[in-house]
Amino acid sequence: MEILIVVGAIVLLLIIAGVYLWATYNGLVTLNVRVDEAWSDITVQLKRRADLLPNLIETVKGYAAHEKGVFEAVTKARAESISASTPAEASVAENHVQSALKSVFAVAEAYPQLQASQNYLQLQGELVDTEDKIQASRRFYNGGVRELNTKIKVFPNTLFVRGLGFSEREFFEVSDAAAIAEPPRVQF
Repeated sequence: MEILIVVGAIVLLLIIAGVYLWATYNGLVTLNVRVDEAWSDITVQLKRRADLLPNLIETVKGYAAHEKGVFEAVTKARAESISASTPAEASVAENHVQSALKSVFAVAEAYPQLQASQNYLQLQGELVDTEDKIQASRRFYNGGVRELNTKIKVFPNTLFVRGLGFSEREFFEVSDAAAIAEPPRVQF
């Protein structure tokens, strides 16, 4: 009878451990997919912004063609943004895009006719909307990364999840937080 109780206890512990491993694995898979989806949302918004930049440059060029260095900086930052494939690369590219956009808007401020241009105002409004969406996507992504990384790091998960193929993910952080503290302004 005692052997039966011991065997029953061992079987019960194995069932509990199996259910725990099953639930943990499925939870990690869900979080991993959520983080991938959130990163995809960020790349969509970054692509949308990259698609707006050539139109913005051409509009500003019509009024300030002599500002070649500013336009080259925006073009270079745009290319860097498009080619970024990891959160770390995207963070660096984000800093360069924000810096280049500030230069474009500084040039635009010197041309009242440009600021009154309907095309310029529309592009600037779309850019502000896109920047808001990038920030929202970034918050969602970082929240998912935080959940995934926490689940990976907590005990006892930390003992076995790496063996299941899960690893911590990078946050999408921008080194110059002031550069993205507020989106580009639309001035009337």
